Amino acid sequence: MLSLRKFIVLAIMLLPISAGAQEDGVESLRKTSKAFAEVARKVSPSVVLIQVEDEAKRGKQQNPFGLPFGDGESFPFGEDLLRRFFGDKLPDFRFNAPGGQRPAIGQGSGFVFQPKDKQLANKTYILTNNHVVEGAGKISVKFYDGREFEAKVKGTDPKSDIAVIEIDARGMPAVRLGDYAQLEVGEWVVAIGNPFGLSHTLTVGVVSAKGRTTLGISDYEDFIQTDAAINPGNSGGPLANLDGEVIGMNTAIFSRSGGYMGIGFAIPINLVERIASQLIEQGEVVRGYLGIMIQPLTPDLAKSFDLKNEQGILIAQVTKNSPAAKAGLKAGDVILSYQGRAVTDVGDFRNQIALAQPGSQIKFEIFRDGKPRTITVKVEKMTDSKAAAVQEPAHFTEKLGLTVQTITPELARQLDVKANEGVLVTEVAPGSIAAMADINRGGVILEVNRKKVNTAAEFNQAVKSASNKVLLLVRENDVSRYVVLSGR
Repeated sequence: MLSLRKFIVLAIMLLPISAGAQEDGVESLRKTSKAFAEVARKVSPSVVLIQVEDEAKRGKQQNPFGLPFGDGESFPFGEDLLRRFFGDKLPDFRFNAPGGQRPAIGQGSGFVFQPKDKQLANKTYILTNNHVVEGAGKISVKFYDGREFEAKVKGTDPKSDIAVIEIDARGMPAVRLGDYAQLEVGEWVVAIGNPFGLSHTLTVGVVSAKGRTTLGISDYEDFIQTDAAINPGNSGGPLANLDGEVIGMNTAIFSRSGGYMGIGFAIPINLVERIASQLIEQGEVVRGYLGIMIQPLTPDLAKSFDLKNEQGILIAQVTKNSPAAKAGLKAGDVILSYQGRAVTDVGDFRNQIALAQPGSQIKFEIFRDGKPRTITVKVEKMTDSKAAAVQEPAHFTEKLGLTVQTITPELARQLDVKANEGVLVTEVAPGSIAAMADINRGGVILEVNRKKVNTAAEFNQAVKSASNKVLLLVRENDVSRYVVLSGR
């Protein structure tokens, strides 16, 4: 009986504590909710809905009650692994042009940017993605308070998918910029934009990863991955932290259906700010140039080069008379570090070299003939002709056990093959399923699962999105054949 009384007394004593803990939990959720609301209050006035119209691209009249992305044949996302939000312009079904014709209409997002220097007193600059405004005939922007303005393109950089547009207005609220370097995986983030044309929509999630590269979305990649819901129309909008600071520009989604699947990608704001400032001040983006083609260091390659581990990247080719050639870098060199910073990723290395100031000196630690060496290279300015001479980095596909490379005009002349038609097989791993299928170095892969592939990035995307079985159309010695490869 005494034990029962003790139990009852103990239970009564615990009841208020449990209720108090529950109230604390609810209060904590209230504070979190208020934090999100505060971010919306700070950032939304600077976010715009962008509508793009191109009278030159006219199509057939659409059914005003049809699917929001058109009919099944013109559905712009389909089964692709990564699709830009408006690679195909979304139709505006409220518009009916005479004669069954209508201008191409696209929508996206953007946000007001305050440059550090040289802003015109009566201009407002807005950041967005290049693919939102590319080829635009007419651009209009609408603010949170309902004000609308006609905009024009100030500058674009397709290689990073960043664009700056401007409007004749002053005093428009600009976002506060955060620091990508301080961003940590697991932090809360908020995406604000116009998904499916629904103006100023807010979604919440966390930073899932940083430094995502070689996704095939743009030439220069260093993406923030987030699970904040991002959909078509968010493209070009801000990704903000809980302090209301913008830390990224929403750019792309991973989707097999065209809608949200929990994976979105944003360009780090530090890169956006640097590119945008150059577009505003100089009208172009200046990038560093070395003149090398690089590829990842696989376990087999590391072993063949007598390396103890896979740290570093391999130089596959050095362009004649390039800064790298003048400094003495050679094909087969393994870059271990530059400026004292270890090299671990092809995409990150390429970005850092592109951001290097032309004329600057960069010190490399390399591994050659079993010994480490130090070489200093003077960076030059990247031009279109130099960019064409440096081929796209080779893509190694672990799933198949082979490495492929985009066929540039220069490479096509050397190998007597057609440029922009298929991808070149540069390496086949011994014992891989590609080797067992008798795919050889020097062959050209024309199709993956009956879809043409003309770049290494397209090939990589197609293989990643495929199931265990992959159907390849391979051409070797002017003879084409289909090969089915089954994953292990």
